Amino acid sequence: MTQNPILAVIGGSGLYNMPGLINVQEHSLTTPFGQPSAPILVGELEGKRVAFLARHGFGHQIMPSEINYRANIYALKSLGVERIVSISACGSLREDYAPGDLVVPDQIFDLTRDRSRTFFGQGLVAHIGVADPFCADFSGQVYQATRLTGATVHRGGTFLIVEGPRFSTRAESFTYRTWGMSIIGMTSSPEVFLAREAELCYAVMAHVTDYDVWHMEEEPVSVEAVIQVLRQNTETAKKAITNLAREVPRQRTCPCPNALSTALITQPEAIPLETRQKLDLLVGKYLPGGK
Repeated sequence: MTQNPILAVIGGSGLYNMPGLINVQEHSLTTPFGQPSAPILVGELEGKRVAFLARHGFGHQIMPSEINYRANIYALKSLGVERIVSISACGSLREDYAPGDLVVPDQIFDLTRDRSRTFFGQGLVAHIGVADPFCADFSGQVYQATRLTGATVHRGGTFLIVEGPRFSTRAESFTYRTWGMSIIGMTSSPEVFLAREAELCYAVMAHVTDYDVWHMEEEPVSVEAVIQVLRQNTETAKKAITNLAREVPRQRTCPCPNALSTALITQPEAIPLETRQKLDLLVGKYLPGGK
């Protein structure tokens, strides 16, 4: 039997393929929530199977609010993925997190509004715990893998997620700083919450591309500036992912594999058959007669 991927990489702005993958197979999947952003590529890296998904589609065709986050996470789960590292561009809201640096955040603050942010509903209710939304174990592994590249990487900080696609006003940027936010981006929510519902480990490797618009001595954020930094950091991301594939353990010892064990509140006999079938991949092991 072919071994499941040891991890999945979701590539954000500027990262639309996974350099270094060999023996690549392309998976065009359809899920109960629709199609993912792009076909998922599964290949070998450091002798381990790794999956790659372009969050915005190949060529960056999908806006942050248009991404089918549920289909993306569900599709990766269906391939047997247990860990996801998100490669994300971000703006810095701190002086000490400079453009070109990388950040592995440990908290998230969600200001998005127009996104489907749960797999549940239609007769099945779950209240997932996300006090610590990123997997601490996996985030530590991502941090160590990135640090080994020699890049400047920071562990910890709060990732503020806004709806987009526009960048911040100065008033917003100044306010976010007073709130104690560390970095700002547009895509880690609801990705991180859906990953927890799917009992997957999730961590972010955030690439600081700018100082948003609060830093009066720096140019305001622009697409050109974002892409320039991301191109410079592509090699770092590739090396970090290679390190991660080499070192990440096969077995998980964190709480993520059992995140739903205390989250389901609907009585099994009350769950509509159609909903139960739709979500069997996620909840089957907790229901009589399920997977």
